[in-house]
Amino acid sequence: MKRAAIYTRKSSEEGLHQAFNSLDAQRDACAAYIRSQKAEGWRPVATPYDDGGYSGGSMERPGLKALLADIAATRIDIVVVYKIDRLTRSLADFARMVELFDRHQVSFVSVTQSFNTTSSMGRLTLNVLLSFAQFEREVTGERIRDKIAASKARGMWMGGTLPLGYDRPAAGTRRLLVNEAEAAVVREIFATYLALGSVHALERDLARRGIRSKMSISRRGVARGGVAFSRGALFHLLKNRLYLGEIVHKGQRHSGLHAAIIDQATFDAVQARLAGQTRRGGSHRGGKASSALTGRIFDGDSQPMSPTFAYGQHGALYRYYVSSSLQRGKAAAADDPLPRRVSATAIEAFIEERIAPLLAHQVGRVEQRRALDCVTRVDVHAGRVAVTVKGLDIDIARTRLTNGDTIIVDPADPAIGTLTLAFAISTRRGRTEIIAGPKTGPQLDRVLIRALRAAHIMLRRDAKGMPILDAAPKSPRSHRILRLAFLAPQIQAAILAGTQPPGVTLASLIDGPMPTLWSDQMQMVGLMPAAA
Repeated sequence: MKRAAIYTRKSSEEGLHQAFNSLDAQRDACAAYIRSQKAEGWRPVATPYDDGGYSGGSMERPGLKALLADIAATRIDIVVVYKIDRLTRSLADFARMVELFDRHQVSFVSVTQSFNTTSSMGRLTLNVLLSFAQFEREVTGERIRDKIAASKARGMWMGGTLPLGYDRPAAGTRRLLVNEAEAAVVREIFATYLALGSVHALERDLARRGIRSKMSISRRGVARGGVAFSRGALFHLLKNRLYLGEIVHKGQRHSGLHAAIIDQATFDAVQARLAGQTRRGGSHRGGKASSALTGRIFDGDSQPMSPTFAYGQHGALYRYYVSSSLQRGKAAAADDPLPRRVSATAIEAFIEERIAPLLAHQVGRVEQRRALDCVTRVDVHAGRVAVTVKGLDIDIARTRLTNGDTIIVDPADPAIGTLTLAFAISTRRGRTEIIAGPKTGPQLDRVLIRALRAAHIMLRRDAKGMPILDAAPKSPRSHRILRLAFLAPQIQAAILAGTQPPGVTLASLIDGPMPTLWSDQMQMVGLMPAAA
């Protein structure tokens, strides 16, 4: 028996609500073809693989993903489509699919285009057809882009996310309609910014007053918006020339068909204030660009820490790395033990000084400044910082670690290791310094303890005390956290007592490889000496 799966696709959602639509027509034609091959042992697969409203230029389609997953699971022998362009309009995507088909010995049939993918001529025919399909898609895209550009030049609204202050155009028109209630909110935002003079202050003020972004419902019925304004959203709103009655397309401004909400004088005053703040920051562009750990530094909760800056007396620039929660305006709890804001200059200098002598190609002969190029991740905890470094000389690193610092070597690459460096923060005369210093006494890692407890909550014990997982974890992160429940009992006990080695952090336990044997786990984290 040969199991035949039917795949159908339609680019737009138009007509899908009808009792008999394009997908139904494709499916009926494919089913009739399968019935005609009954003597050859063909049998239809009951599972439907339909993608209504998805373009053939991308593989991000739920029906296609389900089809490819079932092919990989050897549940399908033949794929039947109405036309080749229903499966894909991309030559590159089709090449990947054919590779998967060949690997699992799956045949491919187009009902209206007769060819055989097992022969070289059949493959040539397919490539020619797909070339025309891709050409048609690209030409159609160019034609649509040209139409959009011409329409915007005439001041028409051509779709997209509706801005606060406007409603969708009436049927058959391309002119945005002013929503008077929302327009009043927009004017209030502009006026408040001019009064406060700061987007940060504006963000806090709007949040305090409960002023939210525009709520809308997508064509798929998904609710969007209705949330507190972020700084980025406010910058975009304050710079949006749509509120002047203009339509902007690729840097070109055109007079729009819709009515303006903000007058020219107010808009110009806001732009001047925004530009003034930008120029002030631009005078220190070199200082801002030196935030070398951008994108690689995280706090103890694995939240990214973003670079920011402040000005002191006489225009002095102070750089910081700040947790994303603080950047969003969420205040840290009074008893929060984790550093949420650290001096960028101090943490960079501390890490450079400690890791530069440990790098195989830099010891004693390369500029210290380049040491940060070898850092792939930094996690800032209370009293310690975990630094993952590539290009380490492990033998040198082990002999030069001091102050109770530790190193965990990546089992897959001995040139990569995570250094855990104890430190203390000292502030003298307004200047922050980070100095090396050993930890004293047990150090409870509350983030790691919470994750360990969450891992055990996912499990239940049977009558014999064996762990049982009733349902799959809800997210990839939960899946990684679950592995904590299967750590060696000695490691779990050390975590709960706060006596785990400094290098044992949540990131090190859930993001990297973890041996299955408990003895190997204990050797990896430093609770047991390595076997001779």
